[in-house]
Amino acid sequence: MSGGRARGRRRRSSLLGVVVVVVAAVVVVAFPQLLDGSRDGSGPGAGSGPGAGSGPGAGSSPSVAVPAAVPEGAAQATVERVVDGDTVIVVLADGGARERVRLIGVDTPETVQPDASVDCFGPEASAFTTTSLPAGSAVWLEADPSQGDADRYDRLLRYVWTPAGVMLNHDLVAQGYGREDTYDDPYRYRDAFVAAEATAEGSGVGLWSACG
Repeated sequence: MSGGRARGRRRRSSLLGVVVVVVAAVVVVAFPQLLDGSRDGSGPGAGSGPGAGSGPGAGSSPSVAVPAAVPEGAAQATVERVVDGDTVIVVLADGGARERVRLIGVDTPETVQPDASVDCFGPEASAFTTTSLPAGSAVWLEADPSQGDADRYDRLLRYVWTPAGVMLNHDLVAQGYGREDTYDDPYRYRDAFVAAEATAEGSGVGLWSACG
């Protein structure tokens, strides 16, 4: 009987040894795969839960914080280049269309009009808009139904808001880089623009003192 029990114990020990070896082999093979899965986002829990797949590297561009002053519904765009003081070329964030934008409510001195000389304070106005809207910067475009969507040159008619939460149209008038401009129907912010022009003219800032 003692000999049988001894043989039974040896068989169980052998089986136990085989099991241990098998388990160890599984761990050696599976552990690196699990580790790699956790690194590349394909491991347990990947692709599930709020925001899964929406972070950096998931094909989405970093979001840009919208300044509090920007009206709801304004469309985000990226500045491609400034044409002159009151005209800028942008690429719309929604769809990627390239558009030429004419600022509502302001007329800056000409710098690029064909067959015409550069107007007094035109370069200064262009420089101010270029500084306010560096190439590659985000802007927000506010439409005004009273002015229509575009002018006769197919330029979008918009108020342009900067990342600093400033409406460039009004800023140009207030700092003397352009004159208030009402084309046909009054626009949404006309009263504020008229008041800004009166203050700028009374203070002799910008073109009001430079351009007789």
